[in-house]
Amino acid sequence: MAVTRAKRINVPLRHLAASCAAMLFVLLAHITVVQAFGTRALNADRRNERSLIARFARPRGDILTYDGATMARSRPAPAGSPYRFQRVYTDGELYAPVTGYMSLYRSTGVEEAEDGVLSGDDAKVKVRSMVSDGDVAGADVRLTIAQRTQWAAYHALEAAGVPGAAVALDPATGAILALASYPSYDPNALATFDPARLDATLGRLREALGRPLLNRALNQVYPPGATFKLVTTAAALASGEYTPTAPVDAAVRLRLPAPLAGPCGRARPTLLRAFQTSCDTAYAGIGVQLGQDILRDQAEAFGFGDRGLRVPLAATPSTFPQGMDRARTALSAVGHDQDRATPLMVAMLSAAVANNGVLMRPYLVEEVSLPDGSMLGQAGSTPYRTTMTPAQARYLAAMMTTVTHAGGPGAAVAVPGVEVAAKIAVADGEHALATAFAPVRAPEVAVGVVLEDPGPRAAAVAGVARAVLEAALA
Repeated sequence: MAVTRAKRINVPLRHLAASCAAMLFVLLAHITVVQAFGTRALNADRRNERSLIARFARPRGDILTYDGATMARSRPAPAGSPYRFQRVYTDGELYAPVTGYMSLYRSTGVEEAEDGVLSGDDAKVKVRSMVSDGDVAGADVRLTIAQRTQWAAYHALEAAGVPGAAVALDPATGAILALASYPSYDPNALATFDPARLDATLGRLREALGRPLLNRALNQVYPPGATFKLVTTAAALASGEYTPTAPVDAAVRLRLPAPLAGPCGRARPTLLRAFQTSCDTAYAGIGVQLGQDILRDQAEAFGFGDRGLRVPLAATPSTFPQGMDRARTALSAVGHDQDRATPLMVAMLSAAVANNGVLMRPYLVEEVSLPDGSMLGQAGSTPYRTTMTPAQARYLAAMMTTVTHAGGPGAAVAVPGVEVAAKIAVADGEHALATAFAPVRAPEVAVGVVLEDPGPRAAAVAGVARAVLEAALA
C-alpha cells in the first residue's frame, strides 16, 4: 500500500517537473531568438536609451570636401544632455544632399552609407584606431565634392527659383564634383536631442511643397526629353547606317499618342542638322528604323536599367521602357513616353561622350583616414560601361559642340574662351534639362541639370549648367 501511495504522489511531481522543464526551454529559446534576430529592432527602438547613449558616446569622424573644408563634425553636447557628442553641419543646406543627416533615430546620405568608418564600428578602424582610454575614434571621410563647384551648383539652382538638381562629374575618373538639390534643408535642425522638436521638424519638412528632403540629384527621375538624343544618336552611329552628314527623313508633323513637330528647316536634313535643331520628327523616324531593342541596348550601355548603382548613396534606376509598339518607340527615341532619367544619368550621358565612349563609375568617397592622419582607404576610378567607340564619341562630341555655336538655348551654356559641348531640352510644358562637358578637346567636367516645370524660366537651365562648368574649370 505504501508503494502504491508513493507512486500516486510521484505522478503529479513528474508532470510538474516536465512542465517546468518545458517552460524553461521555451524561455531559453525565446531569449536565443531575441538575441539572434531581434538585436537590430531593439537597437532601433526609440525607448532603448542605452543604444542612443552608446551611439553618441564618442565623436564621429569628420566629413570633408575634396578641398578639405569640413561639412560635418562632432562637438561636445550641451551641458545637461544625456549624450556626450552632437553632430554639427557647416553650410547645411548646401551639402545636405551629400552628407544627409544623423538624428536620434536614423541617418541618411553619407552619414548612413559610411556609418561604419565614421562611427569607428568598422573592423579596420577598430584595429588601427584605438585611443588612449581604450575607446575607438571614428575615421574621417574625404569626399570628391569640390567646394567651389558645389557652391555654384546650389546657388545657381536657388537663383533659378524652381525645384531642381545639378550634378558635375570628372569624365576621366567618375569623381562627383557637385551633387546639388533644391530646395534643401538644414541637417542641424534634425541633429537635435529633443525628440518632440525632431518630430515636429521632420513633419514640417515632409509636408513642405518643395519636398526638401528629396535628393533630386540621385532619387528623382524625369523624362529626359532632347538630352536622350545623345543615346539615339549613339545608336544610329553604331548601326553603320548613319553618319553626321547623312540625310535623314523629317516629316513636318507626326501624329502619335503625343504629337511631334519640327522645326527641322527642311524635309531631309543631315543627322548633324537634326541634332543641332533638336528635330523630333527626324529622331522619331530614326528610332522606328533602329527599333526598340537597339535603342534599349544603347540606353543600357549608358547605365539605364541598372538597379545596383551606388556612389555609395543608392541611385534610383533610370529606365527605358519594354514592349513598345512603333508609335511608342518613336516617342522614346526623343526622350518621351516612359523614358526616365535621374540628373546623375543626365550628367553621365555627357561624361561618356567626353571620355571617348568609356563611362567611368561615378563615386563620391575619395579617401578614408584615421585620426592620426594615416590612410585607411583610397578610391580608385574604374570603368562602368563602354557606350560607343572612340570614333563615334568624337563624332557625337563635334555634334554637341555645334549646339553651343548655333544660337538659341544651347548658346547660353557657352563659357567664354572655352569650347563647350552640350544638349538642351527646353520644350514648352516640360521639365528643362541640360547636359554638357568642357573643354571639348581635353574634358575636365561633365554636368547634368534638371529644373522641374520651370514654365517661362526654362531657359535658366542653361545658365545653371554654365555656372557649374565655370566653377569647375576655375
